[in-house]
Order: sequence, then structure tokens, then C-alpha cells
Amino acid sequence: SNEDLSKNDIDFINRLAKKIHSSGFVTPCVLFLEMVRPISSLGSHAMVFLGPIINGLVQSDGYYRAAELLNNKEIIAILLDEIERLEMLDSVDDNRSNN
Repeated sequence: SNEDLSKNDIDFINRLAKKIHSSGFVTPCVLFLEMVRPISSLGSHAMVFLGPIINGLVQSDGYYRAAELLNNKEIIAILLDEIERLEMLDSVDDNRSNN
């Protein structure tokens, strides 16, 4: 639950949601997160296993923190809610600029 998250965790989730939102890949990311939510702990363990390879190939600040957080189904729900909130704010801004 939100009460169990530190301010750093919430900030991390918000930054991750903003990166997903600004990437232009919101739909594929949301579909992926919805698909892996039931098996989130397996995905999290796979991320930890692949961590040395990923970190060797790309700069991945927060990679292990993401793996730890995404082990929790509630965190994925919070991340999805934040992505949805950003999308709604974006559509409201678009509607205002079109009127």
C-alpha cells in the first residue's frame, strides 16, 4: 500500500511513469505491465538475473530498484494509475489547446 512506500519509492514510480509517458510507448508498456502483473515476482527475479548483462550494455540507473519494486503487484497498480493520470492530464491539455 501507499503507506508502506517511502518518498523515494513514490518519486521513483513517478519518474518511471513520466519516462513511459514521454516515450510514446504508453500502450505497449501498459499492456506489458497488465500481462506481467499476475507473475510480477517471476519477472522481478528475471530482471535481477539479467541485471549484470543489462548494466553492461546500457546505462540503467535504478534498474535494481525497479526490479525490487515491480516484485509487488500493488506497485504495478500504482505505476499504471500514475501513467493513466499523466495520459488524462495530457488529453485535457490537448482539448484546451484545440478549443
